[in-house]
Amino acid sequence: MNIKRCLVASALALAGAQALAWGNHTIPTLRALEQMPELVKAAPVKVETLESFLKAEEKTIEALLASQEAWAVANIENYPKRPDALAFAANPQRSDDARRMAFLMALRVAPNSKFALFYQPDPAKVLPEGTPMVKYSDVNTLPEPSKHNYRFVALKPGDMVPPLAVVTTAADEPDYGLDINCWSDSPADWGKVYNFGNLPFGNPALPYSTQAPFHMGFFHESGILYAAAPFIQRTFPLLRSYQYWSLAALAFRTGHPYWGWRFAGISLHYIQDLTQPYHARLAPGVSTLKLLGANILAMAGMTGLKDETIVLLSNRHLVVDKYQNEKNFAGAKDPAVDPLEKALADTSQDGKYPAWSDRYVRDVVTKQSSEYADRVSELIAQSVPAKYVGDPKFDFGTQEANISLIDVLSQSDPKARDTLDSAIAELLANFGAHTRNEIRSILKASSQQ
Repeated sequence: MNIKRCLVASALALAGAQALAWGNHTIPTLRALEQMPELVKAAPVKVETLESFLKAEEKTIEALLASQEAWAVANIENYPKRPDALAFAANPQRSDDARRMAFLMALRVAPNSKFALFYQPDPAKVLPEGTPMVKYSDVNTLPEPSKHNYRFVALKPGDMVPPLAVVTTAADEPDYGLDINCWSDSPADWGKVYNFGNLPFGNPALPYSTQAPFHMGFFHESGILYAAAPFIQRTFPLLRSYQYWSLAALAFRTGHPYWGWRFAGISLHYIQDLTQPYHARLAPGVSTLKLLGANILAMAGMTGLKDETIVLLSNRHLVVDKYQNEKNFAGAKDPAVDPLEKALADTSQDGKYPAWSDRYVRDVVTKQSSEYADRVSELIAQSVPAKYVGDPKFDFGTQEANISLIDVLSQSDPKARDTLDSAIAELLANFGAHTRNEIRSILKASSQQ
């Protein structure tokens, strides 16, 4: 059993390092939703601050957050209860800052999260000269990457903005620091009072690593892995998706459509992450037997096979995300319809899934993506030059800022490239369908008491 635990702990060194999925979520979410009637026909909404929303709906938010906690206790396995002292209680006498802090602490998210007023424009859109912009650090508590394709347009209270811009921008927001350092062994003070326990995997000293258990869900692994390492079941994307799902429905019901769409987008992020097979399976393409063997050797002092396995898993995960992000960004600027954009917009499969329920994210979304995992790993190995996905001496993560996978694959066998495009298009078709289905479920819930 100790060997098996060592095995999974090693694999999770990878999981903790690769906490992001699908790159910039705004772009694929835009492609998935821009033709959806519920958004095309939606009137612009008035921008308001988080503080304004919280002050206006303090009593209803108190009741909602209590119901969220009851739901989590009943529906999430291995759920660590929220300390009673963190429960949100209405208090009209306190300051806006104190109310905001109480709300974020009750959600058990990073209380330094920005929740700034901004939107990400479509990459294809040329912004007029003088458009007010905000800096990366104004919206994100994490370090700014050396190279990125983000543009953030400033908003102010009272501005009218299309719901599509709100929801698609918010779909990327959980990667801006909302889930950082929420663990007992995190360096930040708030993690020490949240009762999530120690970080179940990854390195608590690395910021991105600490968000991984909120963005990954290993719900469909073998029994032997769960028995060997029960800590892999301490992941909480179901909590986050439900928290923001129910907040969105409440905001719509109470006449705050800006926050309805914004909370809806934040909730979308967590289910979208789970459509990425590397966020729903521990080690795609690697058998339990191989992992066991690698760790038996590592325990004997021969760490080579274990280290190589982790590097290859990391490289393939990053290749999927980077290639998809490059293609979606390029497709947004090219009038020719990219196959990935077409897949994201395809509504033909939306109705094939069960009706939305409390089990949808776990039993539909993650089950589907986990079943894709081994096939996707194999296709990456076959379609991408071995230097990037087959050489354990090459660390893609340290080099990716200087690599254009579109350029690399343009020099490859066209058939192999088309095979990879088709596989990623399938995943993004799932991404699009689940995104639209969740939006429909929120709008339906918002019309019910």
